[in-house]
Amino acid sequence: MTEEEAMAICDRIRQIAYDLHVYLGTGYLEKVYENGLAHRMEMAGMEVLRQVPLCVQDEDGFVIGEYVADLIVNGIVVELKAVSTLLPAHVAQTINYLKAMKLEHGMLINFGSEKFQCRKLARRGQPYASSAFFAAKLESS
Repeated sequence: MTEEEAMAICDRIRQIAYDLHVYLGTGYLEKVYENGLAHRMEMAGMEVLRQVPLCVQDEDGFVIGEYVADLIVNGIVVELKAVSTLLPAHVAQTINYLKAMKLEHGMLINFGSEKFQCRKLARRGQPYASSAFFAAKLESS
């Protein structure tokens, strides 16, 4: 995925998320925003994977932790929050998801603040894994 392609996808995700934030406002649980965002992105023809499991591995491949990414949209990790404000820990969590999944681009979106909060995050020089790769992993689980 080129930088331009990633930015175009992120722009679409950001606009759809903003429109959902305007429509719903604040105060719902994160799952409500996740469902709404996934629905709207699917309606827009985007490839959406929900609740994607990921493993954190030691250098020798031993699994030392398991997490779940909220969404992967067209190869972009989308981590959602419904908190009063984004914290550095939320940014670190999303970047760690990128590292564990060997993906380059991610977004951190907060629906809990009156002011819409959305951050595009990237890890440079990482090999790209497609959404199809994660779909195949989900089916084999």
